[in-house]
Amino acid sequence: QLQASGGGLVQAGGSLRLSCAASTHTTAVAWFRQAPGKEREFVAAFRWREYYTDSVKGRFTISRDNAKNTVYLHMNSLKPEDTAVYYCAASNTLILSTIREGSAYNYWGQGTQVTVSS
Repeated sequence: QLQASGGGLVQAGGSLRLSCAASTHTTAVAWFRQAPGKEREFVAAFRWREYYTDSVKGRFTISRDNAKNTVYLHMNSLKPEDTAVYYCAASNTLILSTIREGSAYNYWGQGTQVTVSS
């Protein structure tokens, strides 16, 4: 259902764009990430408007191209603490109050590694 791509190795202060291609249109889309030894955390989502976790506000932007059923995560001013495996997620049944919760999403991509060197 979801195919994530675009990860890689970048120096601190650099930029990357992640892509998540879906086989069909979904109403809510999101990015989560999981760093080694840490729990998965919410990064950004889009459902009528954008939602971000505080640590990425002003640096990351989520966008979607409905014609291509693709969601993007534009990441600027990357920091070493952004290093993680990034997962895209989607749902057609999400309740808006749960948009930051991983359990609210029923479709997940395979993850793409982002490594930011200092």
